Amino acid sequence: MKVSLLLVFLSVFALQGCIHKVVTVPVKVAYKTTKGVAKGTAAVAGAVIPDGDDEDDKEKD
Repeated sequence: MKVSLLLVFLSVFALQGCIHKVVTVPVKVAYKTTKGVAKGTAAVAGAVIPDGDDEDDKEKD
């Protein structure tokens, strides 16, 4: 009984690195994808919605 319990604890510690990779890699991929989509959306919105640059040009004239 003691040997199997010790084996379970050793297995848990040995597999911690694998579990960490399995969890963090998809999260990193999802974060980078979302970040790229948000930047693209902001660029499109900036191109479509005027931000008042024409008003600044009129004030300088």
